[in-house]
Amino acid sequence: MVALGNGNLAEISKTADVPAYDRGALTPGIAHFGVGNFHRAHQCVYLDDLFATGADHDFAVVGLGVRPEEKAAFADLTAQDGLYTVTEVDEGVRRTRVIGSVVRLVEPGDRAATMSVLTDPAIRIVTLTITEGGYYLSGDKPNLDHPDLAADAADLSASRTVFGLIVSALAERQKAGTAPFTVLCCDNLPHNGDLTRKLVTGLARKADPALADHIETAVAFPNSMVDRITPATTPVQAQSLRDETGIEDKRPVFCEPFIQWVVEENFCNGRPALETVGVTFVEDVTPYELMKLRILNAGHATIAYPAALLGLTYAHDAMRDDLVLRFFRDVEENELLPTAPGIEGVSREDYLATVTSRFANPAIADTLRRLALDGSNRQPKFILPSVRERLARGEDISGLALVGALWCRYCYGTLEDGTDIEPNDPNWDALQAAARAARDEPRRFLEQRDIFGDLAENPVYAEAFSGHLKALWRDGVRPVLEGYLARRAG
Repeated sequence: MVALGNGNLAEISKTADVPAYDRGALTPGIAHFGVGNFHRAHQCVYLDDLFATGADHDFAVVGLGVRPEEKAAFADLTAQDGLYTVTEVDEGVRRTRVIGSVVRLVEPGDRAATMSVLTDPAIRIVTLTITEGGYYLSGDKPNLDHPDLAADAADLSASRTVFGLIVSALAERQKAGTAPFTVLCCDNLPHNGDLTRKLVTGLARKADPALADHIETAVAFPNSMVDRITPATTPVQAQSLRDETGIEDKRPVFCEPFIQWVVEENFCNGRPALETVGVTFVEDVTPYELMKLRILNAGHATIAYPAALLGLTYAHDAMRDDLVLRFFRDVEENELLPTAPGIEGVSREDYLATVTSRFANPAIADTLRRLALDGSNRQPKFILPSVRERLARGEDISGLALVGALWCRYCYGTLEDGTDIEPNDPNWDALQAAARAARDEPRRFLEQRDIFGDLAENPVYAEAFSGHLKALWRDGVRPVLEGYLARRAG
């Protein structure tokens, strides 16, 4: 075995691609919170490609963190000089490369070292992949009264959250006459830059209104849309890397070949020329975001619940089940695709074809449990906006109502064969109680107004949902899907 490290790259190059540039010439320009698998398979890969062109070597990454559970990963990556492998996998395809764009990692919780990075004039962009749970959301808005944020606002000099540290650093940079950095959210959240702006400026306003005014006028928060399926690495995958390449990597990443990043052209202190390596810069990311939400993310929900209830395990299992696949195609083509926005030069049909192929990738082993996670948050973002839009136009929503009924049946907590479903949502107890009440009175599930809003009072949706749920309990998942598709064909 050859351990990852700068001194071993020549040996490693015999079995994997290695950085095509001098890592010693890199200097930090980006500070990133949340050096997890997605960030390392996405943003860092784009930067690695860019550095290989000889450009922007002053935009390397310093990894930051705030959670104690991140310490082990940071220590492992530090021991490897920030190097790690990314293996792209598809059916019959496997490519491993070593990524070199992370040049330093700061131990999570070391506030002084973190602030030293964030106040360094060389750092011109701060990026985030801290997962949805890191944004202190209450519904779709940040809860600025959360105790963590309140503590930071009360004493910025002792701030500990990602956002408290960002505000503290922006304050220090203003005092020192240093230009502010751009804050670029790379989490899979609608209008993620706008959300991050609300959090940062809202926290600043609680601490110092003048500082909030400065941030609002001087700091950029571009929205972005990110996409690459990157599940958690399994022990089997890690062993396969050792067996096939002889590389000892403590933190390997496995992902699909597909990658996409769309970013608004809104930076306050310069940016790397990532457009030369495939990143799309636009004036408004909203159409791209909506296309992904309404075709890919809603598509995940469309296959996740019926396939999981039938006892299947992976997304590719669902796509190989003829009934689930036909249901997916029907809902996508008839109800989801028409609600996705048109983008000049981008074909919705081609995008759907790509999504369908990606879902069917057996090598990625994306679990249905992951796709079914957190429906109480995802349904209002991915499914219900299309329902409302189609209802407003007087269009059919029967397929989307069946997706909702299947989610309700899943929340009941048992598969078709009676196997218990482990809790799979932060609000699982409330969802399960509502789903169990809905077995006899389907509209009880729709009474969760924080999820469904006024849809419980819409007779078209409520009746379609109720009819589907009654049929699921009476007949089962396969007969309901078969009957639905037969009616559509007739």
